[in-house]
Amino acid sequence: MPIFQKRAAIAIIATVVAAACGTLAGYVLGRALVLRHEENKLDQYAIRIRREAETSAAESRALLATLNAPPYPNCSDAEIAWMRKLIFQSEYLKDGGHMRDGRIDCSATLGRPGEPGPQYKPAFSRQDGTRVYLNLPPLRMGDHTVVSVQLGDSFMVYSPYNLKDLGSAFMHFTVSEVDISSGQTGRLVGEPTGAQAWILTHEGWAREGDTIYATRCSTRYTSCMTAFISIPDALRVDRGEFRAYIGLSGVCGALFGFACSLLYRRSQSMEQQLRRAIRQDRLRVVYQPIVELASGRVVGAEALVRWIDDDNFEVTPDVFVRIAEERGFVGAITELMVGHVLRECQDLLRSRPEFRVNLNIAAADLGDPQFLSMMERAIAQAEVEAPRLGIEITESYTVRLQAAKDAILHLREMGHSVYIDDFGTGYSSLAYLHDLAVDGIKIDRAFTLAIGTEAVTVSIIPQILAMAAALKLQVTVEGIETEQQADYFAACELPLLAQGWYFGRPLPVAEFQLLLRVEDERAAKANAG
Repeated sequence: MPIFQKRAAIAIIATVVAAACGTLAGYVLGRALVLRHEENKLDQYAIRIRREAETSAAESRALLATLNAPPYPNCSDAEIAWMRKLIFQSEYLKDGGHMRDGRIDCSATLGRPGEPGPQYKPAFSRQDGTRVYLNLPPLRMGDHTVVSVQLGDSFMVYSPYNLKDLGSAFMHFTVSEVDISSGQTGRLVGEPTGAQAWILTHEGWAREGDTIYATRCSTRYTSCMTAFISIPDALRVDRGEFRAYIGLSGVCGALFGFACSLLYRRSQSMEQQLRRAIRQDRLRVVYQPIVELASGRVVGAEALVRWIDDDNFEVTPDVFVRIAEERGFVGAITELMVGHVLRECQDLLRSRPEFRVNLNIAAADLGDPQFLSMMERAIAQAEVEAPRLGIEITESYTVRLQAAKDAILHLREMGHSVYIDDFGTGYSSLAYLHDLAVDGIKIDRAFTLAIGTEAVTVSIIPQILAMAAALKLQVTVEGIETEQQADYFAACELPLLAQGWYFGRPLPVAEFQLLLRVEDERAAKANAG
């Protein structure tokens, strides 16, 4: 064979072998990386379901507490009418009433049965004494799973349409719970999975058979939410990306295809996207107005970080901040936020001596010595007084803040006010608040949403306000969305601050400054008149 033909043959064979190896490597790696991408999306899906489930569970707990202390005799006409009014006002519930020994005495929709009905057995029993029934025959709705929860001699029924807006063409979900009496895991709502119990009751990702699972468990209640998708469906959803891996690897050869696939896929992981967004300063800050309730005047703002990933999807802060905390770079987000606030609001903070912008700080920041020096350096460079920046710490972090107490004291010595955010979620005690020496609290929006309802949580609000007054804490009310809620807190004797969509949504800095100018012009006209 002539040398030219031999070389050509070797080149062709080498090209074919490299293409075959690259195609195979592209298939294997592309499959693995696409499935990893789907795991991230499943995790976000499970978090959305958990958030919706916790909201409906909070409403059901409040209704059960109310039903167990009725203002009328049990199952009287007056009480049934009262229960119907409660159910009509509910967003997530479809019925409620009384039952004893597994028999329904009366309900808002059934009224009083003419004869004693059959005795039903609960599907689940919980540590706190609640019992869960599935598909009670009188309350069935076609093929939908109907969940009823009993506490004491009262019960309520979830609407089977609560999670309808969370449907997905390819991803599925199920909500699971462990029966305390038998120790068995069962399904509350959602689709059957066939997965082992440990997958459905422990947080994290798992693969079993040809299915991928992502589980998130509630920290407030006993249920876990699992999102799942079959591997064929996952590959079908991302088939364009999957084929790109194979094609690129086939053209470039095994080694080149492997390197490109690995680097490309690494660049697409959420952690890498977030790190790149921080390096390129692509996180943005929006500002939600904080108003003085007595006058309605805007006296401050809460700075909130927003991020849109490379797929043009807005990732919620509870997702990307958690990733940054777990990977140890949340301080970079904090530094970026501080820099944005001082650049964007520098003139505003200088010209309005009483105006303050609050920053949300992670617990890891308070334990990091670099955080305090960064704050001092940034404030000095911006020539802004420290009291113009407030510090907010989520209440759930306070259980881990003993080591950061010195940092809190240092911040206050620098002139910053320190607040406990989302107060009322069940962590802080009076002694602990006093020990931390904070300046104020922000009442969690769950209490605000209870205003105007007969939920038992409404009765806790005066106690929180009295506690704050005793400790001389500034109180900010979160989540005010209606005039009724605003009027409720405005009637209190304490000088309260407030924020929520009723006063204004989070705005980019230009729109926020326009809001302040309009308010100034309105005040000037009022004074001139």
